[in-house]
Amino acid sequence: MSRYRNQLRPRWSLARQLFVLQVIVVAVVVLAGAALAWYDADRRTEEAARDQVVAVARTLAAQPGVADAMASPDPTATLQPLAERVRADTGVDFITIMSPQGIRYTHPDPSRIGKPFRGNIDPTRTLVETYTGTLGPSVRAVVPVHRGSQMVGLVADGIAVRVLTDEIRRQVFVLVLVAGGALLLGGVLTYLVNARIRRHTHGMRPAELSRMYEYHDAILHAVREGLLLVAPDGHVTLCNDGAAVLLSLESAEVEGEQVSELDLPPSLVDALGRRAVRDEVHLTDDRVLLVNVSAVRSGGRDLGSVVTLRDHTELQALSGELDSMRGFAESLRSQAHESANRLHTVVSLIELGRTEEAVGFATSELDLAQRLTDQVVGAVGEPVLAALLLGKSAEAGERGVEVVLSEDTEVDDAALEHLDTRDLVTILGNLIDNAVEAVADRPRPRVEVTIQSTADGLLIRVADNGPGVPADTSELFRRGWSTKSDDRGLGLALVGQSVRRHGGTVDVGGDEGAVFTVRLPGASR
Repeated sequence: MSRYRNQLRPRWSLARQLFVLQVIVVAVVVLAGAALAWYDADRRTEEAARDQVVAVARTLAAQPGVADAMASPDPTATLQPLAERVRADTGVDFITIMSPQGIRYTHPDPSRIGKPFRGNIDPTRTLVETYTGTLGPSVRAVVPVHRGSQMVGLVADGIAVRVLTDEIRRQVFVLVLVAGGALLLGGVLTYLVNARIRRHTHGMRPAELSRMYEYHDAILHAVREGLLLVAPDGHVTLCNDGAAVLLSLESAEVEGEQVSELDLPPSLVDALGRRAVRDEVHLTDDRVLLVNVSAVRSGGRDLGSVVTLRDHTELQALSGELDSMRGFAESLRSQAHESANRLHTVVSLIELGRTEEAVGFATSELDLAQRLTDQVVGAVGEPVLAALLLGKSAEAGERGVEVVLSEDTEVDDAALEHLDTRDLVTILGNLIDNAVEAVADRPRPRVEVTIQSTADGLLIRVADNGPGVPADTSELFRRGWSTKSDDRGLGLALVGQSVRRHGGTVDVGGDEGAVFTVRLPGASR
C-alpha cells in the first residue's frame, strides 16, 4: 500500500525542485530584507524626530527674548505668538513654554494655557521621552531656560507618534514596492535558470540523475574498450579505465589535457584530433589499436567527438600467424605442383628409355631441396622459425626471388627462452616480406637471412640487393610508411613495436640494397 501511495505521489524533476527552492529562498531573502528595512526606517525616523525636537527646544530656549518674557507680568502675550510661529516654521506638533513649576504659558490649544504641563520635567537637564499628553502620544523634548545662572522656565515641544507612523507608512510603501520588484525580478531570473537546468537535465528527477550517473560510472569502469570524449577545442574531457590501460597512461594524466600534448605516436594524435575515423589501425609502443572517431552533436550544438579504442594486439599477432600459415599452405601447394611437374618429367624420361637421365634429374632436385631443409633445421632448432624460413623461401621462390640462409646462422635454444615466438615471427616474417617485395622486380633478386645467438642476446639480419632505403630512416617504422603507392606500411611498424617491447634495437643500412639488423637482449649464448 505504501508503495502504491509513493507511485501516486507527484515526483518533481530536479529543475522544478530547484525552481521552487530558489523561489522560496528569494522570497525569504526579500521579505527578511524588507522587515529589516522597515525596522531600520522606524528606528531612524524616531531618532530623527528626537533630534528635531531637541534642536527646536534648545534653539527656542536660547533666545534672549524668551527668558525676558518669562519675567514680564504677562508672558503669554509675548510667548504664545512666538511659539506658534516657530511651530509652524519647524513642523513640530506642539510647543509649550512653561514656568519652572510646569504651568503653561503657551499651547496650541489656548484653552489649556495656565494649566499644568502633562509630562515629566527636569530643571537640571534636557529630557527626551515618548509620552501621551493632551495631544496624544508624542516624542517630546523638555529644555530648561536660563537667565544668567537662574533657571526661569522650561520649553517643551514634540511630534505626534501618528505623524511618525504616517512617515514610516510612506517609507514602508516604498519598501514594499521595491521588495515586490525584487521578488518579481528574482522569480524571472530563477525561471530562466530553471529553464537552463531543465534543458541540461532533460527534465529528469534527482533519483534518475543519480541512477544514471551510477550506471554511467559503472559502465565506464567495467568495459575493456577504451573510451575518450574530446571537446571541440581538443581537450580530453573523459578517459575511462580501458583507454588509460590501452594508452599506457593514467586517467588523471589524460583528462583535461590537449590531445596534442599527450605522449602518443603522432599518427594516433592526428587520428584523435579528427572528427571522423573508421577502423583505423594505429600502433603505440606495445599495442596495436583499432581507432574509431565520431562527431557528437546535440540540439545543434557541437559537443566534440567520441573516440573508441580496441586492443587488436593479439588479433594482429594471430592474423600474422594466419598469414604465415597461409604462406605455408601456399608453399606446400606450389611444392606439390612442382613435385608433380618433376614427377611427370621423370616418368617421361623413363618412358623414353633414358633411365640414367631420369635418375640424375630426380636426385639433383631432391638434393637441392634437402640441402635447404637440412641447413635450416640444423641452424635453427625452433620449429616455428624453421617452418617460417622454409615457407618464406618457397613462397619467394615462386616469385623468382632466392631466399638463402647465411652460413654463419646458428641459433641456440637458450637464446630464445626469454623471447616471445610470436614477436620473432612478426619481426622475421615482416622483414623477409619487405625484402622480397623490394627485390621482386630486380635482376637476380636475392635475400639473405642471418640469425645468430650472441653474448648479448639474439641477432636477426635481413639483407637484399634491392634499391635500398631512403637516407632518412626515422620514418621507416612509423605506421603508414611504405614504398608502395597505397597506404599500407604496417609491417615495419609492427617490427618496430615488437623490438621496442623487448628493449631491442633496429639498425638500417647497406651500401647495395637494404640491410635490417635487429638485436634483442635477454639471453646469452
